Amino acid sequence: MPFNEARKSSVMNDAGGPYLFDVGIIALAHSSAPVRDTALSYVRDGVTGEIDAVVPYPALFGAHAVLTTYYGYSNGDASRLLQNFMDASRIHWYDRMPQDVVRGGLSRASEANVGGWDGYYAQVAIEEGVATVLTIDDDFERFDAFETEVILSPDEFAELNSFLKN
Repeated sequence: MPFNEARKSSVMNDAGGPYLFDVGIIALAHSSAPVRDTALSYVRDGVTGEIDAVVPYPALFGAHAVLTTYYGYSNGDASRLLQNFMDASRIHWYDRMPQDVVRGGLSRASEANVGGWDGYYAQVAIEEGVATVLTIDDDFERFDAFETEVILSPDEFAELNSFLKN
């Protein structure tokens, strides 16, 4: 069910929302990276209902891959963290993948020259009436249907890359 005006107005501190969390936000928030605080703050606000947050279930698989591949988490630890996150009842879990959303996502990926998953997340954001996509990269800035908030400054992004190399 898309967000409606009643849901939008029910959250006091949600000036830029509803928000869609992309894979990078979810993984960073669940990591031990030194620059995780902003991502963690958004995720906590979504979990507590301070902001309206949309999370497509497939983003959890992406976050799992990032946590295990780049952050060095074991499969078990990454799974446990993300399963705990799934228990957040105030998150709007997007649990559908109908053909028109997939087709729209692939079209958006082609038009914006981004990866297929980013096209899918952009399509979900549009379908769900998301105002802002939270991300750690600038690929979503290629879409005009919503705002994009890159939560890391260039210095923080460099710090994250340095952390990941170690």
